[in-house]
This record gives sequence, C-alpha cells and structure tokens, in this order.
Amino acid sequence: MNIYVGSINFKMSEADLKELFEGYGEVGSAKIIFDKYSGKSKGFGFVEMPNEAEAKKAIEELNGFEIQGRKIIVNESIERPERRRDFRGGDNDRRGGGDRRDHYR
Repeated sequence: MNIYVGSINFKMSEADLKELFEGYGEVGSAKIIFDKYSGKSKGFGFVEMPNEAEAKKAIEELNGFEIQGRKIIVNESIERPERRRDFRGGDNDRRGGGDRRDHYR
C-alpha cells in the first residue's frame, strides 16, 4: 500500500521516515519529495508498505503523531490521473473553426 505522509519537518530524512514506519512492519520504500530547483524538502513524502494490514495500522496510529516538532498527516495515497503533457488549453472546434483571417474580414 502506498501511504502519503504530509506536514513533515523539513529536516526529516528518508531514513528517519523509513525508521518511523518500520515500527509497524516491513517498509518497501520511503521517499521525501524535494523541490527540483532549490533541493529543499517540500514537507511531504510517501511510504510503501507491502502488507496492507500493517500499512492500515501505521496510518491509524501515526496520523496526527508528533515527530520532530510537527504533527504529521498520514493517509492512504490516492493515485492522481495521469496529466496530459500536450494540453494547450481549449478545443479548436469550439472557436467556430475556419481560418483566423476570416475573423478579421
């Protein structure tokens, strides 16, 4: 199960995050999201736990848990639909079609 962890301390490491969840079972991975330009933590991350029962227990017990001075938000991660990278806004058919030069005649 993929777990979202929000409101984490900006100084928390991926090793710290993994260690926190290992108290509830096997952790496949722990990833903190960093800004690609500044390299600073964005204050959230994801933990992958293969055993669903262990993951649910971790979610239940760690949501609202205070660590490194912050109360973390922990819940099941919901996958976002894939983003369209070719989207340029709008649909040409709604603009009335035709050549743009027709508009100025």
